[in-house]
Amino acid sequence: MSQVSLILVSHSKELVTGLKDLLLQMQPEAQIAISGGEADGGIGTNAFDIKDAIESVYSEKGSVVFFDLGSARINSELAIEMVEDKNIVLVDAPLVEGAFTAAIEAGFGHDLETVVKAAEKARDSRKMPEDN
Repeated sequence: MSQVSLILVSHSKELVTGLKDLLLQMQPEAQIAISGGEADGGIGTNAFDIKDAIESVYSEKGSVVFFDLGSARINSELAIEMVEDKNIVLVDAPLVEGAFTAAIEAGFGHDLETVVKAAEKARDSRKMPEDN
């Protein structure tokens, strides 16, 4: 079954590796690629690595790219421009909660728009109740 794929981009390889592990425990059939850190083990992102990650899990149903910080966004935008097929969305959502929600929705076979909306909605979710 083809499903929307996810690409996790962070300045830290350990961060996206751990997040991918978490997401696969919750949704084992999710199509997830990661791009994090620099080749020398340092902190950073690289547009060419992100492009490779996108292409490694690209789905005909589309792909969603999550990022952690500003330059990860810039490099993700560059990577998306380098990919021929443009059925890719850079989503404005929290990395952990957004990717978690997206992985669940994608695993249910929902379309790209539904997955993106669910991820974006995670931006407004509260982890603790409001004080009254």
